[in-house]
Amino acid sequence: MKVRVFYHDKCFDGACSASLFSRFHQERIHPDSTYEFCGLVHRAGALFNEADFTGDENAIVDFKYSPSPKITWWFDHHLSAFLTPEDHQDYLNGIADGRYQGHRFYDPNYVSCTSFLAHIASTQFGFDPTPVAELVHWADIVDGALYQSPQLAVEMPEPAMKLTLIIESAQDDTFVPRLIPTLTRMSLQQVLDQPWVAALLPPLLDRHQRALDLIRSRAESKDGTIYFDITDHPLEGYNKFIPYYLHPEATYSVGLSKSSFRTKVAVGSNPWTKTAPEKMLNLATICERYGGGGHARVGAISFPPDREDEARKAAAEIVAELRASNPGK
Repeated sequence: MKVRVFYHDKCFDGACSASLFSRFHQERIHPDSTYEFCGLVHRAGALFNEADFTGDENAIVDFKYSPSPKITWWFDHHLSAFLTPEDHQDYLNGIADGRYQGHRFYDPNYVSCTSFLAHIASTQFGFDPTPVAELVHWADIVDGALYQSPQLAVEMPEPAMKLTLIIESAQDDTFVPRLIPTLTRMSLQQVLDQPWVAALLPPLLDRHQRALDLIRSRAESKDGTIYFDITDHPLEGYNKFIPYYLHPEATYSVGLSKSSFRTKVAVGSNPWTKTAPEKMLNLATICERYGGGGHARVGAISFPPDREDEARKAAAEIVAELRASNPGK
């Protein structure tokens, strides 16, 4: 049986979810299956190509919902999991009438999709999550921004954090699909020590330092919100904790950046803020107004590369809203 696993690309939790799904599926569903891993990215326009759903089974993990009847499995934990009200209703109808029962799962209360998938696989299918406990632990820390300090998040002493840097920066489309199976078969340090993985790290650490210096020179912290625009220095990704490492007093950050396939407005909140949770704004809701989404504490909006002016306008509006809320006072 050929299983195609679609996952949130350039994302540690997405890669971990894909790896965990394939191990669970092979151990508890179809032992003779083969797996193909296909990355998905949030971009303006259509997120899915129906023609890609060519597996005997097709799974989506850590990514938005598709109502396609070709999707056999779906696991997600994002508040903005549904592109439209109709998609949400399709999911609810399918659960109610039994079509999707036992195959499509959603719970935004989980920190990571990896931990959600591990829970479902163990409680509903008898999967033993003990061998993947390290992976689940770090998926929660990375996706939930549960680092003890901004220094740990930016200076990246742990293998999981270095792997996150590599995954988020991967330019070779074959790299993450090759990496995914190793994540549930080796320790994270063993994965990082693989020669074809380790060789990628030194230049990425150099680039990380350049991004740190660039954001330091561009970031403005005012009324509890950091803003920076680095669209003139195209990056395929940067450490999202850099703003709080540089300006620990801030509650929110809005970063405007550009890559080969999109102009991105990243909207985040300081994981170490002293602002009371009840005073925090829901960033997923804010991003949804512009066609984006995410979690309550972190979200993003993707615009086509040639619509930089629209992205800049959206970023300015969000910055004004966040600064007006001024939760630090």
